[in-house]
Amino acid sequence: MTSERKIIVFIATSADGYIARPDGDVKWLDRPRTAGDYGMGAFLRSVDTILWGRKTYDKALEFGESGGGFGENLRNYVFTHRPTAAPPPGVEFVNEPIAAFAKRLRGTPGKNIWMMGGGGIIASFLDQGEIDEFVIHVVPTFIGEGIPLIAPRHRLVSLRLLSSRRYADGVVRLHYAVERQAGRRPRRGSGVRHR
Repeated sequence: MTSERKIIVFIATSADGYIARPDGDVKWLDRPRTAGDYGMGAFLRSVDTILWGRKTYDKALEFGESGGGFGENLRNYVFTHRPTAAPPPGVEFVNEPIAAFAKRLRGTPGKNIWMMGGGGIIASFLDQGEIDEFVIHVVPTFIGEGIPLIAPRHRLVSLRLLSSRRYADGVVRLHYAVERQAGRRPRRGSGVRHR
């Protein structure tokens, strides 16, 4: 019996908890590459699907990412209330309740699933109990304001530290599991907030 596919947030934040400036700019992330590139290569080999909020997906297209995300063998789902008529190959626009989508996706064979972000879609999946792990790379930079890792709402989510690693350039990698109450995913609301 195979284990259920995990939905994992693999992301970088500023030291003050932002994933981008208010306008989506992430130039502050540009820094010399470290040996192993913070584990990105190994992580990419462990996933076959990427989940995007529409704003994050559109910003990636501005940065020159192909419509297929980070590789030909990756399936991309973009959560949006405004799908375009013909998405690029390997991309599917999604406008359905998160819990139903996640159940269907987890039920299909495959590798783990990368929750790309942004903060709104991460928050919506988290509030539906559909995030399993966070791998957060804390960059030693304050940017003062911006888009938070998780969109603000009233919540209390406990995390269990799985590992931590300090890189020579001061980046710290924190790997957390999301704690479950009585082994179940909590359900809240309709789960149709997409960003």
